[in-house]
Amino acid sequence: MQSLWHLENIDVTHLLCPTKLGNDEIMSEKTHRDFKKGEPVYVPEDLSDRIFFIQEGRIKISVMNEEGKEITKAILGRGEVFGELSMLGEKQRHDFATALENTSTCVVTLDELRELMRDRSELNLFFMKMFGARQLEMERRLESLVFRDSRSRIVEFLVGLTKSKGQRVGYEWVVRNFITHQEIANLTATSRQTVTTTLNDLRYLKLLTFNRSRLLVRDLAGLEAEVRK
Repeated sequence: MQSLWHLENIDVTHLLCPTKLGNDEIMSEKTHRDFKKGEPVYVPEDLSDRIFFIQEGRIKISVMNEEGKEITKAILGRGEVFGELSMLGEKQRHDFATALENTSTCVVTLDELRELMRDRSELNLFFMKMFGARQLEMERRLESLVFRDSRSRIVEFLVGLTKSKGQRVGYEWVVRNFITHQEIANLTATSRQTVTTTLNDLRYLKLLTFNRSRLLVRDLAGLEAEVRK
């Protein structure tokens, strides 16, 4: 399955991370930035004037609550965009962006992006779909927090992860670069122990299996049925 941000076959890699613009014109304005595992990309109160496009690696977007506890908002991977709130008038960052592994990005300034969007209609559609998809995801997560118990939230997250980032192999689905139990706990407002217990239970039911590098969903319909229990 294609990345969520490549809906309708819109692939903006050549627009946000090009080497040439045609007629051998090199995009010298584009900045390619590499970040090491654990390195911050930006922190709250940094100037919000750039958009980041992930070429390789993973980025965690998070905030701190009043008690100083980190809350994970999203974990993004190859082909995804972050820092997009600058497009909506954000002047300073309100969250943290941190590399979960060695990560390569393209950095586009707001001025560069506006120029590209004037010339490329597909880029406008890309961002419209991205904002819409992220709004729907935030609403889904809020509803899950309010109406579902911890186990159901974890199972629902696994279903969503499989559908958005999984690849179908026969009757099964494979999610590569599977995130850690702690990362799942942070995204579902549960504990690492609850995530581990739930995953082991789902493996016992023969709905899935997993290791540090991948998640294999053997019965997606059965996994979806677990959410409704």
